[in-house]
Amino acid sequence: MTFAIHGLAVARGIAIGRAVLVASSRVDVAHYFVKPQEVPAELARLKKAREAVQQELQLLHDNLPKDAPPELSAILEVHLMMVQDTMLADGVSSWVSDRLYNAEWALTSQLDVVARQFDEMDDPYLRERKGDLEQVVERLLRYIKGEATVSTVSKRTSATKQQDLQLGDAMDVPLVLVAHDLSPADMLQFKQSVFTGFITDVGGKTSHTAIVARSLDIPAVVGARTASQLVRQDDWVIIDGDAGVVIVDPSPIILAEYSFKQRQAELERERLSRLRHTPSVTLDNQRVELLANIEMPEDAPQALDVGAVGVGLFRSEFLFMGREGALPDEQEQYAAYRRAVEGMKGLPVTIRTVDIGADKPLDRTPKDEAHLNPALGLRAIRWSLADPAMFLTQLRAILRAAAHGQVHLLIPMLAHKSEIEQTMALLNQARQQLDARGVPFGPLKIGAMIEIPAAALSAKLFLRYFDFLSIGTNDLIQYTLAIDRADESVAHLYDPLHPAVLRLVADTIAEAKAQNKSVSVCGEMAGDPSLTRLLLGLGLRSFSMHPTQILAVKQEVLRADTSRLQAWAQSVVDSDEPALTMGV
Repeated sequence: MTFAIHGLAVARGIAIGRAVLVASSRVDVAHYFVKPQEVPAELARLKKAREAVQQELQLLHDNLPKDAPPELSAILEVHLMMVQDTMLADGVSSWVSDRLYNAEWALTSQLDVVARQFDEMDDPYLRERKGDLEQVVERLLRYIKGEATVSTVSKRTSATKQQDLQLGDAMDVPLVLVAHDLSPADMLQFKQSVFTGFITDVGGKTSHTAIVARSLDIPAVVGARTASQLVRQDDWVIIDGDAGVVIVDPSPIILAEYSFKQRQAELERERLSRLRHTPSVTLDNQRVELLANIEMPEDAPQALDVGAVGVGLFRSEFLFMGREGALPDEQEQYAAYRRAVEGMKGLPVTIRTVDIGADKPLDRTPKDEAHLNPALGLRAIRWSLADPAMFLTQLRAILRAAAHGQVHLLIPMLAHKSEIEQTMALLNQARQQLDARGVPFGPLKIGAMIEIPAAALSAKLFLRYFDFLSIGTNDLIQYTLAIDRADESVAHLYDPLHPAVLRLVADTIAEAKAQNKSVSVCGEMAGDPSLTRLLLGLGLRSFSMHPTQILAVKQEVLRADTSRLQAWAQSVVDSDEPALTMGV
């Protein structure tokens, strides 16, 4: 019987194939008490598992294929750090030594404890790192139980791959993976296997699984909840990565329809690739800047491959994560920023200062001092200003990298004039410190992120201090609508077309243009082709997005006539129901 499962669309495209299920190792974990004299043996089992998994992950990291996406290297490093994390290891040992839990029970118990700490984090990206911890524990459990990992799943026989549902001619159908969750190490198999799509029960749009899926350009649906329980081994499955829908046991008519859509999508992808070197200019000769968002210096080649004319957002916090509270020093940060700058071969790179908060793993304050609502607490620039030594270290590293190419500095989550003045004072102090040391550094253009309604309403003030503005629509929508987009119970209210959101975006763009300053959008709205014409009509000429989204947005730019879009865009902003005005 045909049925559909709904989840989150995180990587576009359509995949069709037989389902290969990877069960969770935690489903049937044994729970029993051990005798005191058996504690050393249980601890030895745990140690052996940790060493084996660490060796396995290190081997995967060291032997990454040259064409593997750069995100995989960084994510594997995070998993290695988690395996080595003393909080996990010591906590598990305590469950065994103090409570006499068996090794498997101790692992899952400590996972629950640490997972709750991740759940309390504000930042969606960091909160979803709980998934990485779960994946590490899964690998440990698999080793202890002697189970095969996904990497041992062999290719199916041609009989299971041969379509038999009357499509007119036989079609070789690859396999799709269905799992509770997938680790980055498991994801490596996609590059050299028959898997062409995947479905997971958990995960969000900023989970590592989603990030890797987008970088590999693999159709994927995550957050499908009970998919791994509803889908049976060898079921025919369609993954609609555009709609976030999984169709199980499709009828011949549905399968034929999606097979046609799949071929059309492949043709469209090939056609878009021809636009890589086409100048991004509208029909009325308006040049539009298409920039890339990157997380690591190694992402630069991918940005260049799709024709990005620079980096509009380098999320520097990725350098600070998974270090058990230890911060990267000036030299390490400088080397990373320099690699990104040189990797872009003379094109501009916008580096955002660390966007992290006191509720994150870097937190060095007592838990009882944590803010009751971390979303409104000490994060981003507030955290940086609260730790001037850390902030000065980062500013010096960025200034030094600016000696090697065009570097723009972007400050996140500003809301107050006092914060601007403190930031500028510390930047001057960083320059003086480098001067005193005789260390060369370069000039910077300095920009502010507009991601708090107060900042959008104070754009005129901000532009007295800054060379450019960058609208972070993800947080701007979240704060404007008081919606935690990671909270499934209210996520449906997260609306980029809400009249209040559009008014803030439109007014910010207009104020920057009035003062002859540049403004860009670097949130998800920038990479959504359905919103490109609207933003162009509002006067936006700089978009920054994930590299995989650039060509689709460029196509919309090339088809647009901004002179005809202005009045329409204004009518959308003025409408009580913008979605209806746009025909969404």
